[in-house]
Amino acid sequence: MTLQDHLGEIIRKGRQAGGGAAQAAARAAGLTETDFNALEETGRVAGQVNFQGLGQALGIDGGKLQRLAQGWLPATPDLSQWRELRQITTTAGGLAVHCYLVWDEVSREAALFDTGWDAAPIIQLIEENGLTLRHLFLTHTHEDHIAAMGAVRAAFPKIHLHTNASSAPPQHRNRANDFVHLGSLRVTHRDTPGHAGDGVTYIVGNWPEDAPHVALAGDAIFAGSIGRGDPSWELARQKVREQILTLPDATLLCPGHGPLTTVAEEKANNPFF
Repeated sequence: MTLQDHLGEIIRKGRQAGGGAAQAAARAAGLTETDFNALEETGRVAGQVNFQGLGQALGIDGGKLQRLAQGWLPATPDLSQWRELRQITTTAGGLAVHCYLVWDEVSREAALFDTGWDAAPIIQLIEENGLTLRHLFLTHTHEDHIAAMGAVRAAFPKIHLHTNASSAPPQHRNRANDFVHLGSLRVTHRDTPGHAGDGVTYIVGNWPEDAPHVALAGDAIFAGSIGRGDPSWELARQKVREQILTLPDATLLCPGHGPLTTVAEEKANNPFF
């Protein structure tokens, strides 16, 4: 298991979020500018790094940065708590992206969260488990997350689309306080723009045996990092802090890239928070 962003990419994102120059960050880290640039590029540490000074300069947590440098990874969650949850990973152009399938164990009604690049493994999983796909929830409309949407909708023409995209027809746009029942499961949403203007995180609750909530977060947050701040780094961090990290600590976080994590893991180890 590897993180979506290596140490250098996390540092670069911190610097971009704060608008700082590489030269100033290098000084704060106690590195030459050449060594600092190599660190951002490769994620490998050359020499002694002053992570506390670097974190202070970047406006992120230096202690958590140091833990990342020492090899921190989120604990692998016990997915037997969520027997009706599947992560589907597809790759194109070297970019791997996750989408997620959730269903009710009794009714066999299913919901898909994003589509990834390829509809084939989604369709196969639905057929193998005897499911009826009722809903397609989009966390945001960047290409890697919706590339297979046309094929999915062609295969399941009756599914209902849910999105924050302003260009979508009104009947498909999420509204405040909306919720969807999927058998006994309950799907709600929280707006999480910042990485994408239409960013939204979906929360699935009411799991059998009181399993913790599952948050399908798209690119709002990754294990140890966050999505690129387009259009706003400040808004991206604010929304994650307010809308995701306020969920119960045991909540399973399902990002669009990288490993699964939890709210507790990210509160303790994500340098952006």
